[in-house]
Parts: sequence; C-alpha cells; structure tokens
Amino acid sequence: MKTGFVSIIGRPNVGKSTLLNGILGEKIAITTDKPQTTRNTIRGIYTHYADGELDEDVQIVFIDTPGIHRPRTKLGEYMTDAATGTLREVDAVVLMVDEELSKGPGDKYIVELLDDVTTPKLLVINKIDKMPPDVFEKIYKEYEAVGIFEDIIGVSAKEGKNIDVLIKSVVGFMDEGPMYFPDDMVTENPERFVVSEIIREKILMYMQDEIPHGVAVNIELFREEKDMTRISAVIYCEKRSHKGMIIGKGGRKLKGIGKSARKEIEALLGTKVFLELWVKVKENWRDSDVALSDFGYKD
Repeated sequence: MKTGFVSIIGRPNVGKSTLLNGILGEKIAITTDKPQTTRNTIRGIYTHYADGELDEDVQIVFIDTPGIHRPRTKLGEYMTDAATGTLREVDAVVLMVDEELSKGPGDKYIVELLDDVTTPKLLVINKIDKMPPDVFEKIYKEYEAVGIFEDIIGVSAKEGKNIDVLIKSVVGFMDEGPMYFPDDMVTENPERFVVSEIIREKILMYMQDEIPHGVAVNIELFREEKDMTRISAVIYCEKRSHKGMIIGKGGRKLKGIGKSARKEIEALLGTKVFLELWVKVKENWRDSDVALSDFGYKD
C-alpha cells in the first residue's frame, strides 16, 4: 500500500478546504467566502483500494492548512506557523493558486518559502471553470518558470474537475508503508472540534465582515444521551457591540445560527441534537496567549 502525508497550502480563501472536501467526497473542513476561515490544520484521510481509477491501494493524509499571510495578531502568527510548520514533515506539498504570480505579494512570499524546502512540490491552479484558457496558460507559464514544481495541474475544487488527476499525481510521490488509519475514517479531528467549526462556519455566513475574525467557539458540554446528543457552546467575541449583533433583535440572529448549525451537526453525528448557544465577550482574545490556549489555538 502507498501511504503518506500531503500538505495543502496557499493564500487565504484560495479554495484549499473546498479541495480537501472534494478529495474526500464529504465535508470535513468548513468553507466560506471569507478569508482566513481555516484556523487550524485539518487532517483528511483518503483511502482508496486498487480499481480502474488507481492501480494500487493508497492511504493519503491530506492536511488542510490556514491561509499563509503576514500576521497582524498572535492568532495570525499561530495560523501562519501552523501552515508553514507542516512543510518539512510531509511527503509532498500542494500549493494552490488562482491567479498570476505577478499579481500580488502573497503568492510570491509563499514561493520564496518553498524555495528552501526540499519536499516534492506540486502546483494546483484552482477555479479553471471560471478561467479563460489564455489566463490559465499565463499562470501555468509563470509558475513553470519558477522551476520548483514537480507537476502543475489545473482543477476546479468546487466542481470536482481534475481532482482525480491530482490524486494520481500525488500518489506518485508516496512510498510503500503501513495503513495509518481504519479505511472508514475520514478525519482524525475529534467530533467536538468539528462541531465547533460548524458553528463558527454558520457565524461567518450570517455575520458581516468585521465580526467573524474576532469570533471563537468553545464547546462546554458534549454529552451523548439515549436518544440525542446534548451540546452547549459559547461564542466568544471581542466587543460588547458585537455580542448584540450576533444575538440580533429578539435573538433572531443567534437562533438562525443555531438552527443552521444544528441541522448539519445532526447529519454529522447521525442523531438528534439539542444545541444551546451562548455569547460572551473576551476583549482582544486574539492577542492573548492564555485565550489562544483555552480555545485550542496554542499549546
């Protein structure tokens, strides 16, 4: 069996989590149109037995990382460290982009980081479903000229196009090894973590741009009962004014977040869920080592 670990890196909001979900065929990483949605590394386990698609048995652990950016807070530092810290610990690195290298400093910064990394590197050009052929060709040639990528593949993570091509390419960099996880396991992230991420995703979807980056979710109760699972979660925000906005007039906003999250959590757990949400203020938690540790962003 071919086994190994692959890190998916790139700028914020380039489509890394959508790609991971597409590879696995189910949702384990939250996705929104807001940058820096992913804060932790998410490990997705792809297991496939030899058939018409692949010639051999494989198990690959794909690591979805936070978007690499120049941090402005301690949370930002943690996120960038979480992404770059995987580069030398994996068997291959997938860099995802969606525009020319010459467009801005973000991708140039990441390419410079990769230049010193000896791990095999693949480039994935995302959003080809919306990209004119001449634009794709320009992006391809710019990155090909860098000379550090073993393969360059165009995909549409959202539409699932060419994901099979990417997987076949990645398999070529894996070695024979043991099966690390049971074949029916798709993530090693605990259920409590996945549930907190689902709640945070719904906040991102419901709220305006200013609030989401200052929001954290902490699961205070996760209890399996006879016919249901009881969950109590606290949503932390940085400003008192934000608390009122999250709750909304008559509690309508918070109820909408809870209803949407509960449906998805029930689908995840396969059981009825009683979900209780609270909102509390913790000022400047993104720059507090203690708060970052409490929320699982720092050891």
